Amino acid sequence: MSFRKLASDIRACRLCAEHLPLGPRPVFQALPSARILVVGQAPGTAVHKSGIPFDDPSGERLRGWLGVSKQQFYDASKIALVPMGFCYPGRGKGGDLPPRPECAQTWRSALLAHLKNVELTVLVGRYAVDWHLQPPRGHTLTQVVAGWRSHLPARVPLPHPSPRNTLWLRRNPWVEAELVPELQKLVVGLL
Repeated sequence: MSFRKLASDIRACRLCAEHLPLGPRPVFQALPSARILVVGQAPGTAVHKSGIPFDDPSGERLRGWLGVSKQQFYDASKIALVPMGFCYPGRGKGGDLPPRPECAQTWRSALLAHLKNVELTVLVGRYAVDWHLQPPRGHTLTQVVAGWRSHLPARVPLPHPSPRNTLWLRRNPWVEAELVPELQKLVVGLL
């Protein structure tokens, strides 16, 4: 299947519509020329409304971590933004629900097969890390992110950049002191 047809099919997806409180609205950005892949979790309500990936405070922090401008970040020819779930999954007790599993099962492999130029995959949050790195059972996200050097230069695991994680980031200052500068060097080298 061509990339264009696949992207069109994803944007028209209604696979799990009955489970989505705001209805389906697949949100992603990708072109086969992209050299950087950012894997998020699933759109929040702001992103669902705008249709623009990471169009929220999490995106602002993530762009800062990557060291890129909004213009660079939203250049699909260079940076692909492909969450684990393309639609807003709804709200649970502790925040947004996990990405719907049907999404990755149905679309992920086919879409990633078209992204042959990707040299750096930035894994944002638990669901992205689990899918792409498959850490040993029982490993916390903190443990996986702390081992970030072992995944270089092809992958970088990150905590979610949500403002809700500000306390976690204060408790783990090495993320912004050590990991982020290395991530920025990798990104600059690919842009």
